[in-house]
Amino acid sequence: MKVTYWSDFACPYCYVGETRLHKAIESLGLADDVEVEMKAFELYPDAPREVQGPTLDRFARKYRLTRAAARQRIDSISAMGRAEGIDFNYATTLNTNMLDAHRLTKLAHALGNTRFEELCFHAYFVDNEVMSDHAVLRRLAAQAGLPEADVERVLSSDEYADAVRADEREAHSMGVNAVPFFVVDGKYVISGCQPTQEMARVLTNARDAALAEGAAEGGACGPDGCAI
Repeated sequence: MKVTYWSDFACPYCYVGETRLHKAIESLGLADDVEVEMKAFELYPDAPREVQGPTLDRFARKYRLTRAAARQRIDSISAMGRAEGIDFNYATTLNTNMLDAHRLTKLAHALGNTRFEELCFHAYFVDNEVMSDHAVLRRLAAQAGLPEADVERVLSSDEYADAVRADEREAHSMGVNAVPFFVVDGKYVISGCQPTQEMARVLTNARDAALAEGAAEGGACGPDGCAI
């Protein structure tokens, strides 16, 4: 079984959704049977590399809220993350351009490494790191075990930028305009940050359908002979 999902490191619902997905997979005993692939979907592709202030201030400006009202909305999202065991600090996140983080994620995937993307989510939402800072990305890449030479090559070029844009074009061609967006076995959709139980339900349906399809395709013999 394969789960493909579009996500961005600046999206709190993506972090929670990914966490719930893995919990659903574990609850079904499918950890060894499910391949999970993250694809890029930048929420703020034009975001600057420089910090413009914390998310609390950005929320207040964007939605024309008082700081108290903005804090209330943000805290409700942080509470959702904490309920999943994540020490969410969303109000103090420092939103910047995420392209380089996504490009390094592509490098990690090419090397069979999924640890880097997990570290990126944690760095942004828990530690409030600046994800456009190459020093931060180098440190996370080292923690994930990515080869230093490969990391430097990517950061000093535009390598994998086309792959990031291809992910986004694919999402838009499917009508996706919000993330997280999960597709199981190319057929079953989980849109948004659904409860773990709902994710488990969709995964169960996909598994059962695959088993039924496999059974239907198997050879069989009857009183009149065997199918050839």
